[in-house]
Amino acid sequence: MALKSFKPITPGVRFKTVADFSQLSDKKPEKALTGKIKSHGGRNNQGRVTARFKGGGHKRLYREIDFTPRKDGIEGKVVALEYDPNRSAHIALINYADGEKRYIIASSETKVGDTIMSGHEIEIKPANTLPLTDIPAGATIYNVEMKPGKGAQIARAAGTFVRLMAKEGKYAVLKMPSGEMRRILLECRAQIGQVSNIENENISLGKAGRSRHLGIKPHNRGSVMNPCDHPHGGGEGRCPVGRPAPMSPWGTPAKGYKTRSKKNPSSKYIVSDRRKKS
Repeated sequence: MALKSFKPITPGVRFKTVADFSQLSDKKPEKALTGKIKSHGGRNNQGRVTARFKGGGHKRLYREIDFTPRKDGIEGKVVALEYDPNRSAHIALINYADGEKRYIIASSETKVGDTIMSGHEIEIKPANTLPLTDIPAGATIYNVEMKPGKGAQIARAAGTFVRLMAKEGKYAVLKMPSGEMRRILLECRAQIGQVSNIENENISLGKAGRSRHLGIKPHNRGSVMNPCDHPHGGGEGRCPVGRPAPMSPWGTPAKGYKTRSKKNPSSKYIVSDRRKKS
């Protein structure tokens, strides 16, 4: 999907680019598959800010997504490709042969009128859902489960994909978007292809107001705060950090410090670290 730019008639549109939505269907969301979503401004159930610099933005209608479909043996037809404000990827409305409708994350090759299937020993084509046992090595996949039946947790953002490198015993070795090599049980399911909206990473917002429309507030530097608010704060004028290394607001070293627990039980499934360049 291409990007659109504009004539620089104002400073706000000089560097602004937007996605070309010409390939998406001109229809309203399926009412039965939508629901309200409340904005909490980065606050938890006690009213404390746990995610900074979030709040405001345009109202959103939540679309219920079927991550990793399990309607085995029932053919589904793509009746619409739609924009979803809650994620970077585009979504596809599927009308199954039994009359049920569901949203799924669309692949980069999904088009209106395509048919999809899920289950064992089905055709290897974009957006079809299979267990890793039935997917050949070297295939490009997305929407990958980490635990059988839990639903997809890996490679759901726009343009991402995972490479199935090998199969060892009851595990498949996957190369993650980060470069990490990880073992996943072969019973886990994935969809064939790459997530739609590949050009999303090249979009330029162009102005600060567009970030506010997305619910992103300005990110204040620690050096302009008071000492009570940030370890970098205080001093006369522009001062250096005043510490051995830059820190987070809570005193954790901010650059090069490993925060992953050495006792993390999932570490045994990591074959190669993402920092090691292959």
